[in-house]
Amino acid sequence: MTRLDEYAVGLKGRSLDAVATVPGSKSIANRALICAALARGASTIIGLPDGDDTQAMVQGLELLGAFIDLDGATAHFEQPIDLSRDDAVTVNANLAGTTARFLTAIGLLRQGPLTVTGNESLRSRPMKDLHLALEQLGASVSWQSEKFCLPVTVQRGTTCSDSVQVSASTSSQFVTSLMLIAPMLENGLTIELVGDVISLPYITMSASVMRSFGANIRIVDERKIVIDGGGYVGCEFVVEPDASSASYPFAAAAVVGGRVQVHGMSLNMMQGDCRFADVLKQMGCDVVEDQAGITVSRDATTSLRGLDVNMSEISDLVPTLAVVAMFADTPTRIRGVGFIRGKESDRIGDLAAEMRQLGANVVEHPDGLEITPQALHSGRCDTHHDHRLAMAFGVAGLKLDGVIISDPHVVSKSWPQFWGMLETL
Repeated sequence: MTRLDEYAVGLKGRSLDAVATVPGSKSIANRALICAALARGASTIIGLPDGDDTQAMVQGLELLGAFIDLDGATAHFEQPIDLSRDDAVTVNANLAGTTARFLTAIGLLRQGPLTVTGNESLRSRPMKDLHLALEQLGASVSWQSEKFCLPVTVQRGTTCSDSVQVSASTSSQFVTSLMLIAPMLENGLTIELVGDVISLPYITMSASVMRSFGANIRIVDERKIVIDGGGYVGCEFVVEPDASSASYPFAAAAVVGGRVQVHGMSLNMMQGDCRFADVLKQMGCDVVEDQAGITVSRDATTSLRGLDVNMSEISDLVPTLAVVAMFADTPTRIRGVGFIRGKESDRIGDLAAEMRQLGANVVEHPDGLEITPQALHSGRCDTHHDHRLAMAFGVAGLKLDGVIISDPHVVSKSWPQFWGMLETL
């Protein structure tokens, strides 16, 4: 670490031989936390990550009245949210999009008004389709400044519909937000997805978590989800290792050469991002799964090859793959991810700009990127307040001497110990 606001990645210059442990999945954890906070009876969630997004969710649920006893990475729920409370509650989601969207939907269930706000960058992220869906269901929705943006106030209406249409072309989190509250509605909910459906694995992940808490849910097809009423039942739930986080040590093996095992990983987890190992296999890496986890390896004398890949279902890993592609011998075309311009950063434009700081030949397309390999060099990469850009460029620094990461602490959103992990590889 050279200054508090930047990080100089240590060049490895040798093949890797390492075992990495990643935090629990923040996507799964935030879904399980919602279910537990609404469930009848006690729940225990094991394996919580300690990133900012998870902390924001726990704090928000506590403000809403859930009684949560935290013991390290384990959360014990003894008392659910009291939805009959009529007091006004304000929750600050900070930078956590899942927290903001999932808790906004809970506003439909509460007697009293719920206001959800967040940091400046979160207030500019898309929320319109969720807000329109909640209005369809009968909620009162109002905004303090710009319409369809945070801060937003939501409150239960006098009636509630048992069906809703929601766009699934911007974020699967809008669909998941409605899914999570559906069991708490007297007549359940039928959700019709309109537009191009993106990130379908996150929708199936949500269904899997909900079923663990007793929800009866049927994904009829890619356009229709039917969820019965009846609520949730408390249970013991174990959070899987985070497949998105695992992409970085896997990418390190691909870029530098050698082998990295990620403990506890499986190719059959509920997270779609576990498929990233298969993408690296297509690029020339070896992938082995055993009882300990997944190992990705590449003989340093074997070249990486580029590929043409649609990443619409594993879009969080676009920065990781783009960085790996810089070190391939042939071009890579990433498709199907135009919607990621609305993430924590513009994950097409901002990503391409920072890759060029390292000498990469990158062409932006409406739906993704094209990376043509050429000579690379040292440089300073801005993170644009995006943890995934920071971690991806950290991997690049293992191979390129002199990579400086600005605002490295942004990784606390999902993996506060990331830089320490990188140094142990």
